[in-house]
This record gives sequence, structure tokens and C-alpha cells, in this order.
Amino acid sequence: MIVYGIWTFAAAVLAFIISAVTGKYLIPYLHKINFGQTILEEGPQWHKGKQGTPIMGGIMFILASVVVGIVSTVLYVMFGAQFVTTFFADIHGEAIYIFAGLGLALANGLIGFIDDYTKVAKKRNLGLTAAQKLLLQFAVAAVYLAVLGFSGCGTSTYIPFVGNVDLGFFYYIISAIVIVGIVNAVNLTDGIDGLDGSVTFFVAVAVMLIASRLYYLGVTALSAAVAGACLGFLVWNFHPAKVFMGDTGSLFLGGMVCGLAFAIRMPILLLPLGIVYLCEMFSVILQVSYFKLTHGKRLFKMSPIHHHFEMCGWSEVKIVAVFSAVTAVFGALSFVLVLFG
Repeated sequence: MIVYGIWTFAAAVLAFIISAVTGKYLIPYLHKINFGQTILEEGPQWHKGKQGTPIMGGIMFILASVVVGIVSTVLYVMFGAQFVTTFFADIHGEAIYIFAGLGLALANGLIGFIDDYTKVAKKRNLGLTAAQKLLLQFAVAAVYLAVLGFSGCGTSTYIPFVGNVDLGFFYYIISAIVIVGIVNAVNLTDGIDGLDGSVTFFVAVAVMLIASRLYYLGVTALSAAVAGACLGFLVWNFHPAKVFMGDTGSLFLGGMVCGLAFAIRMPILLLPLGIVYLCEMFSVILQVSYFKLTHGKRLFKMSPIHHHFEMCGWSEVKIVAVFSAVTAVFGALSFVLVLFG
């Protein structure tokens, strides 16, 4: 276990270095090719100063997460059996979940890249339409679940204090909806400097601890890599941000969060782990629904909910700190559920 502790730490550090160093070269290049953010007219007026800030900065943590994730998993498959006993999770089965999860994240990141590129090309904040995004996201989720299904991963899921529950065919339907929902919820969380990266950092750390407790040691290393990669990105994205992750980054993170949750066989943990993501998403749903039902009244000053707190006078730094703290608390709660459930 000491070997795996060192290995996990090395994965986090290496991912941090790759992500942070990539930013040193990527940001000037994005400036050079004029890949800047166009700020929404209806957004907070003080965000106008962010006009032109480079987007697609998510490439930093995508590169770091994928490179370290692939290398660590290959090494795990090749040499892991020499250090673990049959008490541990099946290494090859775990590798399937890891590589499928990386594919899910990359495919969603590609959708985000297309969206970002469209925004830059048209010099406006709107890229792909909502219908186009959803169609592509459901297609990606379907392929991901098909890969798991054909690989013999089964349709069971573990629920704390309940045990393994086999959902049969409904597993695929429910899972597809959950994946697309979480991916878009993570996307909505990307609205102020450092928020999405910070929240996802704490989610990745929580999954790392849970995976370690369950002896999914490949997932432990991948989670550590994602956490380190997010931290490396935050070097450039903390307020005032020098770069934004764009949909390229936020959709990748959404896919990665889902991939990690499925890899530990407990997607149900996306509820507590993703509490901030879900609050962001449901604040938009409630705002739109309330607006239509009341013919113009608003439930929040602005949605997603981080903008509501901005309009209430909270600084971006305070919002990031509070939302990150909430995520950390629910991450700890998730660990306790696994520990005793």
C-alpha cells in the first residue's frame, strides 16, 4: 500500500505539473489566434471586463488527466498484480471502466471544443444549439454504456445501506439520463473565475479517497491525476482569471466526474458529490419554470445560482470558497456513506 500511496501522489504531482506548464505556452497561443471569450449581454455588467479572455484553457487539464490516466492505468494493468492479492478489485475489469470513462470525458470535451470553436468563429457567446448538444451528448452516453455492456460490466449498481441492485435494461436508460444531466450541470457551474475547477478538485479528491477505501487503485490514481490537473489549471484560472476552461473543459470534467463515479460502481454518489453541480442546474430549471408560470417574475436575481450570489454582493472569491467548502463537506459525507454503508 505504501507503493500505491507514492504512485497516487506521483500521479497528482505529475498531472499538476503538466497542466500548469501547459498553461504557460497555451495562453499566449490562444491570445495570438484571438480565441477570446464573448460575454453575454444579459450577464453581470462587471463581467464585461473579462471580454477577450482566452477560452479552451480546459486543454491544460485534459492533456494532464488523459496522459497521466493512461500511463498510470497501463502500469497498473502490467504490474499491479505483483503488489495486490485477490482481495482487491479485478484489475482488468477496473481498467475497462477507466478507459471507457476517459473516452466518455474526451468525447464530451470534443463536443465542447466544437461549441467553443463555433463561438469564436461567430464572435458571439452562443455556439451549438441546446438540441444539437443534447443529441451529441446522449449519443456519447449511449456509446459509453454500450462499451460497458459489451465488456460484461453488468447492470448492477451499489447503493449504500441497500447493497447491489440489478436494474436490468433500465440501468442503461437511467444511466444515460444521469450522465447527460451531470455533464450539463458541470457545464453550468463554469461561470466565474475558479469555480468549476475548484469544485471538481474536491470531487476528485473525494472519489480518490473512496476508491482507495474500496481498493480500486487504478481509479484512485486517475482521481488523483484529475485533482492535480484541476489544481494546475487553477494556477491560471483563479480570480482574476487569465484563461477560461470553456465548454471544452467543462464538458470534459462532466464526463470525467461521471466516469469516476461509474468506475467505483456507485453512480448514486453523484448526488452528494455533485451537490453544487445539481444546485446550479436546478436553479436554472426553477428560474425558467417560475418565469414562465408567473409571466415574467424571477425566483433568483440571476441563474445559475452563483450569479444570484454575485448579484447579492458576494465576491467571486467568496463564492468559490463557499461552494468548494460545501463540496468538501458532501465529499466527506460520501466517504462516510461508503465506509459504513
